[in-house]
This record gives sequence, C-alpha cells and structure tokens, in this order.
Amino acid sequence: MLQRLNHLPRDARDTLFLLGVIAWVILPQIDRLPLWCSLMAGAVLLWRGVLAWGSRPLPSRWWLLALLALATAGTWMSYRTLLGRDAGVTFIVVLLALKTLEMRARRDAFVIFFLGFFTMLSNFFFSQSLLTAAAMVVALLGLLTALVNSHMPVGRPPLMQAARTAAWMALAGAPIMAALFMLFPRIAPLWGLPGDAMSGRSGLSGQMQVGTIASLALDDSIAMRIRFEGALPPQRDMYFRGPVFSSFDGKEWRPLRSAFPQRLQLQPDLAVQGPAYSYQVTLAANNRPWLMVLDATPQAPEIRGYSASMGPDLQWQANQPIADLVRYRATSYPEYRHGPDRLAVGLQDYLDLPPGFNPRTLQLAADLRRQPGLATAGAQTLVDTVMDKLRTGGYEYTLEPGVYGTHTADEFWFDRKAGFCEHIASSFVLLMRALDVPARIVTGYQGGQVNNVDSFWTVRQSDAHAWAEVWMAGRGWVRVDPTSAVSPGRTGTFQRLTPQPGVLAQALNAVSPGFTLNLRALWEATNNRWNQWVLNYSQAKQMDLLRSLGFSAPDWQDLSTVLIGLIVAASLSGAGWNWWNRLRRDPWLQALETARQQIKATGLPVAPGCTPRALALLLQTDPRANPLAVQWLLQLEALRYGKTDAAGALRTARLQLRTMRWLSP
Repeated sequence: MLQRLNHLPRDARDTLFLLGVIAWVILPQIDRLPLWCSLMAGAVLLWRGVLAWGSRPLPSRWWLLALLALATAGTWMSYRTLLGRDAGVTFIVVLLALKTLEMRARRDAFVIFFLGFFTMLSNFFFSQSLLTAAAMVVALLGLLTALVNSHMPVGRPPLMQAARTAAWMALAGAPIMAALFMLFPRIAPLWGLPGDAMSGRSGLSGQMQVGTIASLALDDSIAMRIRFEGALPPQRDMYFRGPVFSSFDGKEWRPLRSAFPQRLQLQPDLAVQGPAYSYQVTLAANNRPWLMVLDATPQAPEIRGYSASMGPDLQWQANQPIADLVRYRATSYPEYRHGPDRLAVGLQDYLDLPPGFNPRTLQLAADLRRQPGLATAGAQTLVDTVMDKLRTGGYEYTLEPGVYGTHTADEFWFDRKAGFCEHIASSFVLLMRALDVPARIVTGYQGGQVNNVDSFWTVRQSDAHAWAEVWMAGRGWVRVDPTSAVSPGRTGTFQRLTPQPGVLAQALNAVSPGFTLNLRALWEATNNRWNQWVLNYSQAKQMDLLRSLGFSAPDWQDLSTVLIGLIVAASLSGAGWNWWNRLRRDPWLQALETARQQIKATGLPVAPGCTPRALALLLQTDPRANPLAVQWLLQLEALRYGKTDAAGALRTARLQLRTMRWLSP
C-alpha cells in the first residue's frame, strides 16, 4: 500500500493528506455531535478518499445538493434551529466534509482550508483543556502544511518539506500570538456553556429530583482545586456549601419559595468562632452563579470581575453565572452558628410537606412520637433516633437504587432501603418535618483528595453530596449528614464508590498498582498549571501586567496603546527584514552569475539569463571544454530543480567554482 501511495498522482496524494487532517480536526467533537452527523462526515471523507485513491471523477452537484438538504434536515430535527452554538458547529462540520466532494481547483482547496481553521476553533467552544489545545496545535500544523503544499505547484515536493515550512511559520508567529494573548482586551467569555445536562451523572444542579434516576454515573472530572494557606481543616469539616433546597412538591426539591413577607423570613445570623482557614479556589466553569466555599464563610470571597453576595441560607453567589474558569480567595470557620435561637415565624417554611405524598413516612413519624420518651423529645433526641434507625435498619448506600415511584420517602424507609445521598437526605428531611422539626437539604461537595505532585486539594464532581440541616432551639441550624449513618466511609475517610475501571486501567494496575494514580496526579498537576496561567488569564491580570510595565493606573486606553505599539514594531521589523532579505543574493544565483562571467571571459558568447544547462551546451561546442566543468553545471541545475539536498552540496559547488577550469589547456 505504501508503494501504491508513493506512485499516486500528486493531487491524489495531497487530497488524502488533507482528508486525514480534516478527520483529525473533527475527531475531538464526535462525542458532542449527533450520531448522524459523525456518520455522515465520516462516510463523506471515506468516499472522497476512495475517489482520490482510484483517480475517479467527483460526484455531480445533484449529489451535493441532496446531501446538503439531508444535513439541513438532520440539524433542524436535532436542535429545532439552524442557529446557535450546537447547531452551528454541527452544520459547519457537515459543510466541511461536503466541500471536499467539490474540490476541483485551488480556490476550492482554500475554502476547505479556512473552513478547517474555523472548525478547529469551534473545538474550544466545548473544551479549553490542555489536551484539547495540544490536539488543535497538531491540527493547526496539519492545515498549515496543506496550505503551504498548495502553494508549491511545480513538481512533486515532499510533504516533509511543506511541514518544515509550516512549522517555521508557526514558530515565527508564536511571539505575535503570545503578545495578542497577553494584551488583546479580555471581554465577556467567548466560549458558551451548555445548559445543565447533569441528569444521570454526579454533580450539582439547580434542583434535586428524587427517584427518577435508576443509576448514577460517577463523573470523575475536576470541579475545583484548592490551595490551603497553612494547615488543612479536619476531614469531618470538609463540606463545601452549594445550593440549599427547602421547597418540595412531592418529586422535586427547589430553593425556598416562602409564603411569608420579606421582613418575616429568616436571616443568616451567622456567628463564627475557632480557627480560620484561608485558601484559594480554582473553580471550573459551570454556568451557575454558585461560589463553593467551606462552611462557614462570613466575608465575601475575593473574586475579580464579579461581586458576591450571601443568601439567608449561607450560600454565596456571584452576580453572574460562572462561564469561565475563575479563582477566588476565601476564609472559612468550621465552628459556627447561624439561624434564630428561638422559634420564629419563618421556620414554618421548613415544616411544609406536600399533601398526598409518603403516607407511610407520616405514619412512621406518628409511631415514633408515641414511643416512650419521644412524645415531647427535643430535636436532638429525634435526630439521634432517626440516625440510629439508619445505622441499624439495613440501609445501603448505592449508585444503582433503581427508579423510585411516587412516594420516594416511603420506598426508601420501607421497601428498597437503598439509595445514594439525595435519597437518604430527602427521606431524612421529610421524616424530620413530619416530626415537627424544621429541616432542609444542603447540596455541595464533601471531601476531596490531595495531589501529591503540587499539593493542591482536588474536589471532583463525584464528590458532590447532599446532607441535611435541622433547626434546634438554642443552637440554630445544625448540620446532620444522614449518609454518614448508612456509609460512614463516605464522609469520614473519604471512601468513594467508584466505577469499574477500563481494560487499560486494569492492565496498568496489574503491572504497578500505584502507577496509574501517580500518572493521573502528574497530569492533573500539569493541567492545573495550564488552568492557572492560561485559562485564568483575566482582565485583572492584564492590568497587573501593565502595572509591572510602569503604568500607575492602567486602563483600556493604555492596553490599546501597548498593543498598537507592539503591532507597529512588529510591522516595522518585518519590513526591515524583507528589505534586508532583498539585498541578499541567492547563493545559487550568485554561483550561476559567477559561472556566466567566467565562461564569458573565455570568449564564448554567453547570453544574459543563460541557464546552467544552456551554459553546459554552449561549453560543449568548444572542443577544449572541460568535462568536469560541464558536469558541474548540470549538478548546479540539479541543486535547484532536483531532489538533492541543496544545503551541503551548494557549499561544495561554490568551493569547486573557485578553482574551476572551463577549458582544457
């Protein structure tokens, strides 16, 4: 096959290379594109490759119109629109593939090149990770190689020659790209994020549906990375607070919808004590305004470009969704008290139960109240009783509890006795409310793991957790984690339910159990550096850069001045280089001109612009011609138009020219 490839016409060879580059550009998006789009693009590229391999004619335009209509219909059926990010990327991928079927001239090839560059850019709409960036650098070099190769119309230049030129172009352009990255004004995030699509996966959401997911897939992606300044807080206090849910309609938990006027609703009344822990959080984009901090954080996190506010439930939120990687600093106090000390009107919101749901749970609460010592027991005694029931009642923490029915709490307490944290927390809160104890659900992250490479604390989406808070007289809101009664390792020693590893991971673990973990830690530390220095390069950092350059109070005008100055300096440098390069003589042309002058000095009629072969033929008309001189002229021609390595051979030829004798004595 390799021999057949080497003997293909140049057009076919170049087409096959370009098709391979296009496939590489599209490959990272396969898991985000509709199945029909991936299949159509792959089939079209394969079809075009077969046509190029067999030097067959391209299909008629009727085929293209039919496929275009099919792609348009498929995009509309998938998204109900042809506009927007997802529909636009799907459509551009199909158009890129279809355009290869009408690549008849260089103009068509140039259209494909620029469509390829745009499709390459669209990969960053979905992911800006270090792995994506590395893959797109390879794609960029591939497209540049194809572009350079298309400007070499003569002969059959090797692709490696075009690749070297493309690499030098990219290297020469790297300083300009770096300057633009550092100084181009940072505006609202270019990369859009999809809506909440976490159904069936671990992670946080703006509401919590109980019992609709049969199995939970662990999402092992990183939610945030934390660098503590000093000692770590105790593991039992590693609760990062997120959305708080207090309204339940029988199926879904949502944030509080109070029926009371604002002046009667509860306030945070936060009081902290004990040791403080300061830390810096690098939070992944989630398209939500939540700022994840340890319980409890009295002061607003320091986050540039955003303003933060705390709600009455202690949840910190930014003034706009987190649509990009952000960093912020916070100080938290694990020892705290919040909420009213005594009964207040607003507490009634946390006793509401939807009518007609979970009758057996209500009966369970009535039966508990009739037990000796519980009729008038306080909230702490009731909490201890329910927690003891969870510990001794045969309940199980699992990722595959099955789909629950209408009465989710009834099924958990009496039938299934299995669930993940949201089933346990929801059932616990409903039972506490039935016992006339105000309660609510808190979601967030619990736990994490330290990365031994860079000492950052890593919190993953699989660390997402749900727990409860109950109100107790004289103490306010108190955290109660019912999952810890069912599975103590989930919250105590940070044991996690993990999915079955893949075949490759199993093989690596069999060879070296710690190798996979160490490799993963190294990769995450490297990716964290990418996040810190590249993705998190913000407007504030641009202004800090200007301050380091001597600007006392930098603004956008100063930033524009520096950027324009660099552009002008780069343009003048390029013009100077071009002028200097024009003054330089091509070494090959210089050698040819020297040969012309020397042969002309022998008396032969040398015409201006005479080529090496013409000089050789002219020299052979004289019977005194030196055969070595004729051979030298033909070698000089080969250095220009042949496949000879011209770098070293040209230096040798110029040395021979110094002692060349054109005519024999």
